[in-house]
This record gives sequence, structure tokens and C-alpha cells, in this order.
Amino acid sequence: MNTTPLRLKNILTAFDDFEGNEILNNRDFQDYQSVYIDLYQELRPKSADGKEDINDDIIFELELIKQIEVNIDYILMLVEKYHETNCQDKSILTAIDKAVNSSIELRSKKELIQSFVERVNVSKSVEGDWQRFVKERKENDLAALITEENLKADETRRFIDMAFRDGILKTTGTDIDKILPPVSRFGSSADGQTSSRTGIKQVIIAKLMIFFEKYLGLI
Repeated sequence: MNTTPLRLKNILTAFDDFEGNEILNNRDFQDYQSVYIDLYQELRPKSADGKEDINDDIIFELELIKQIEVNIDYILMLVEKYHETNCQDKSILTAIDKAVNSSIELRSKKELIQSFVERVNVSKSVEGDWQRFVKERKENDLAALITEENLKADETRRFIDMAFRDGILKTTGTDIDKILPPVSRFGSSADGQTSSRTGIKQVIIAKLMIFFEKYLGLI
């Protein structure tokens, strides 16, 4: 088994002498994590039935990344520092980008974070502005998704609220079926209707999952 920087760091952090003698500085280590996640997402193997086939080594590496992940509070701290420089210190933007790319959880929120950084100039409360921004964008994105996919509005909002409450988007069972468009949208013939319904349902689930992961942990 090869000893990667993640594994080596995990071993060495148990020793007091390791502090101050790290293998890589924080930015270089984030670059390493970012490349690893890129490769994982690009090359993760599939089994014969199309499901992900992830071996124990890959799972272990991903768990190590999660242990040292940055969180949104750290990102907001960087945003606040950026504003303290009157948005002049572009190195802080680089730091934000590197931190987001090195995080499995924050990657799905990258567009949201970038949009917030671009629109906020002078701010008395970065955290407060962030919460209002997220709430507004979440509502707009959900409304657009409902309109785009002709979903049942009230049922969809209840479904999403429960997903955030439970921390999981349930893609099986009857709850997901209750939000789908009327049957007439799925075709005219019985066979075609079933096929179309299944295909469109999968598209809707994929879009809901992207929405859910984007706002999970922020609401």
C-alpha cells in the first residue's frame, strides 16, 4: 500500500514533534486535496450494474480529507478579511478558491460562495449578509426549479423542507412521486408514458440533489 501525504500526515499528527514540521504548508496541502478529489470524481470506478465501486483505500482517503476539511465559517472569515482590505488583497480570493476546491462539502457550494464574494463590497456583518444572501438564493433557485420542471409547488416545498430537516433527500418512496408533474406531461401511449415518466423522474431527482447539496448545512 502506498503512503500518501494524507495517510502520512494522519500518522505524524499523533506526535507532538510534528507540529511546526509539516510535510506541506497549508496551501500546498489544499492543492493536493483538490487534485485528489478531482481524480476521484473523474476516475472512480463503476461496477457492472453502473453503481460506484469504491475500494476501502479510496474510502479511507476520503475520510481523511473530511477530517481536515474547512467549513463555511472559515470561508466567511476569509471574506471578512478581504473586505477589511477594501477588496484589494486578491491573494485572499486565491485562498478562498483553494480552500473551497480542497473541500468535498464546499465544492457543491462554490458558485454560491463566489457570487456572494462578488456582490458584497462594504459589509458591517459578513455573516448576517451571508445568511440573507443564502436565504434569497435558495428561494429563487427553488422557485426556478419548480417552474422549469413543472413541479407541484406546495408539495415540493414541503418535500425540500423535510429533506433539510432530516439531512437527507429521499429519492425513493411515495413522497418524491407526490411532487412530480401531472401524468399528462409524460406522453400519450401507455408504454411511452411509463418510459418518459421514469426518465424525467431521474432528471428531476438529479436536479433536486444538486440543489440539496448546494444548500445543505447552510439552512
